Amino acid sequence: MLVGSNVRRVAIVGGARIPFARANGAYKRVGNQQMLTAAMQGVVSRFKLDGHRLGEVTAGAVIKHSRDFNLSRECVLGTTLDPHTPAYDLQRACGTSLEAAINVANKIALGQVDCGIAGGVDTVSDPPIVYPRSYQRILMRAFRAKSLGGRLAPFLSVRPRHFKPVIPDAGEPRTGLSMGESCELMAKRWDITRAAQDELACESHRRATAAWQAGFFDDLVVPFEGLSQDDNIRAGSTTEKLASLKASFERSSSGTLTAGNSTPLTDGASAVLLASEEWAWARGLPAQAWLTFGKAAAVEFVNGDEGLLMAPAYAVPAMLDDAGLALQDFDFYEIHEAFAAQVLCTLAAWESEEFCRTKLFRNAALGSIDRAKLNVNGSSVAIGHPFAATGARILATLAKLLATTPSSRRGLISVCTAGGMGVTAIVERAS
Repeated sequence: MLVGSNVRRVAIVGGARIPFARANGAYKRVGNQQMLTAAMQGVVSRFKLDGHRLGEVTAGAVIKHSRDFNLSRECVLGTTLDPHTPAYDLQRACGTSLEAAINVANKIALGQVDCGIAGGVDTVSDPPIVYPRSYQRILMRAFRAKSLGGRLAPFLSVRPRHFKPVIPDAGEPRTGLSMGESCELMAKRWDITRAAQDELACESHRRATAAWQAGFFDDLVVPFEGLSQDDNIRAGSTTEKLASLKASFERSSSGTLTAGNSTPLTDGASAVLLASEEWAWARGLPAQAWLTFGKAAAVEFVNGDEGLLMAPAYAVPAMLDDAGLALQDFDFYEIHEAFAAQVLCTLAAWESEEFCRTKLFRNAALGSIDRAKLNVNGSSVAIGHPFAATGARILATLAKLLATTPSSRRGLISVCTAGGMGVTAIVERAS
């Protein structure tokens, strides 16, 4: 039987993450397993789960070595959880850990499990570097050979070109464009100015700085490898400084995306504890919020006119229909800042009557949001973006934000991903 007799509410108990670090910096000597284990152990220690057997652990990474084929399970075995806790990996690009949370939440809601941890991790500093396919074939011929001569003969065809490493490529396989190049096209499509992007990026740094200074992240972040805070945040960032940077993805005068208004390459990991109301109550763990809705969408970015990172513009309206809510019915909006331009393109789409009529088949535009409610503690441009870790970071941040803001009711999460997809969720304050 896949479901119980009742659908249960899913509590977000809380989360933990390691500080996010700029690539090839503080975490250059560690990999996905060490980072994700540290984030999971942060959750275990924070909520006194040592020795507990959880119903499920689900996590993943975008950039993985073949040795990490069972990453989540190995990380569980590296924590003080009961080793009988099952785990599995998943991957939906930058939406990985939010998708993991939705998967765990669905199992809790349906009564399959009572609790679980969702998480994500990524490192740019420890990429899986491989060699050309032609060299792989030589090695495999040698491996399959039955005699010593047969094992040696394939190596006679080895040439220097076989030792040229193949490093993971950030380009989309279907278009050959990097995410930044794709977002430049979106910025032009939606007339997003450089000044608007720099202003949003600067605000992200200001708000992240203020959140750290106010102690908001103190119980959400566990020190790791000598780092106790996110190291990409620039307290002194100004629009004037950002305006002085050169375009990163389009070198012509029309380029608007820079290193300052785009997310930096980042290493890090995050995790969040989800549970049924009854399980949490029995252990004296109050729910910070409820995870109530989730939605994924995809766009035709290869041959159509839809931008690579525009899927959340479709997923959010569909989710709002599920929930019977309007775009303005939220106290907080957590829109992942893959690029400042991506956030602004999404907002522009929701404000466009033409887009909402021709693409979403609505009679009117979804409308605008109150920018004062957007990414109030900063987001990925300032904090950083270890691809698979961002969703769980946002989910834990929003849950705490709702729990510590008595007048709030609900928040919206939107995460764009590679492959023209998006993952979204609605979180409601626990009453």
